Amino acid sequence: MSEEKKEEWNQQEDETLKQEDSMSLEETTVEKEKNEKEKIEDKNKPLSKKILSGITELLLYIVIAVVCIFVIPKYVVQRTEVSGPSMEATLQNEDSIMVEKVSYRFGKPSRFDIIVFYHFFDEDNQNKKDEDAYDLYVKRIIGLPGETVQIVGETILINGEPLEENYGKDPITYEGVAEEPIVLGDDEYFVLGDNREVSQDSRYEEVGNIKEDQIVGKAWVRVYPFNKMGFLAIKGL
Repeated sequence: MSEEKKEEWNQQEDETLKQEDSMSLEETTVEKEKNEKEKIEDKNKPLSKKILSGITELLLYIVIAVVCIFVIPKYVVQRTEVSGPSMEATLQNEDSIMVEKVSYRFGKPSRFDIIVFYHFFDEDNQNKKDEDAYDLYVKRIIGLPGETVQIVGETILINGEPLEENYGKDPITYEGVAEEPIVLGDDEYFVLGDNREVSQDSRYEEVGNIKEDQIVGKAWVRVYPFNKMGFLAIKGL
């Protein structure tokens, strides 16, 4: 390449670089002007709009708090604690479980579901808002609405047929009121604790059949103790 050509090529390259630098400088200048403009607009924003924005944000936080504290525990899921050994060996005393309340709004409880229900001390004072009027019991559904339940010795009969199940920690030695056939109503369930030697359940008159509106929800997952955390799935028969 001749010296003249080299010089011409270098001049063209210098001009190209100058143009690129000029364009970059213009873009930077435009960006700075834009940022400055936004800052000025923000400073000039009316105080009333700033207050309204703050109030809106605060209300949003309040709504979220209300949903978490009141709505979710009442309608979706709540935590409760097992009291006593009546559900051993499935659940132990002081286990913390989460009770889900959604599935029974769209379907009926099933046999062998572990449910949490209200047990009222006084049938004439069944006020669910008065926590001194009830305990929460945790038991397993054995009999369904419309079925006839009877316990003969160690055997549970459903409509006269032996029920195949292996949830009992020990064989049944006390039939209670189920010594005679019990016909369940259209909204009634017969429940037993898995530890049937100590469980106070539907065999006892003070508990009896559980009506559907007594059921809080289905025991869903154990959250404590941590080494036993997990879903409470139905075991194989």
